[in-house]
Amino acid sequence: MATAALNRYTPEEYLALERHAEFKSEYIDGRIIAMTGAQRPHILIVHNLDRELGTRLLDSPCEVYPAEMKVKIDASGRYVYPDLCVACEPRFEDGTVDVLLTPVLIIEVLSDSTESYDRGEKFFHYRQIESLREYVLLSQKKCLVERYVRAGDFWHLSTVDELDGSLTLTSLGIEIPLQRIYAKALPANASDPDAET
Repeated sequence: MATAALNRYTPEEYLALERHAEFKSEYIDGRIIAMTGAQRPHILIVHNLDRELGTRLLDSPCEVYPAEMKVKIDASGRYVYPDLCVACEPRFEDGTVDVLLTPVLIIEVLSDSTESYDRGEKFFHYRQIESLREYVLLSQKKCLVERYVRAGDFWHLSTVDELDGSLTLTSLGIEIPLQRIYAKALPANASDPDAET
């Protein structure tokens, strides 16, 4: 998440700067917030998910976007970078096709610096995206997946914390074994739900 907040900018100024920046930044309430780097477990989990989703959705109309795709939250005017998202009827803000408007699935891998934001404020804003059907949070410290599924105005939570379990994505009609999601990413005792966090 954030490491520095600069002066206030318009969305147009942010996009003009961001499209030529060396490092990613999000746009929140008129401020440009620099993103921090990810650690090895985080990178491996995102890579594993990108591969598994891409393979399963290859012959579908859905497209998988890793962390380089910006998502605009129209209701709040925010531009954010989910760790991974999927769109099945992708629509973009303009002809540059680097700002997605219609994700059906958003996935965030939790870290110490982003966990409360991803669970709280960021999820609050994500819920305002009309196309969004599922929101998934993954721990990078142990096997723990939290999946929120939209049902009208409500979001129903289910969790899986066993490596022999699976992540079921109803919005896409697919299931991914957690062993494949967490491959090479967890320390030896991380599959134990009682392990220290």
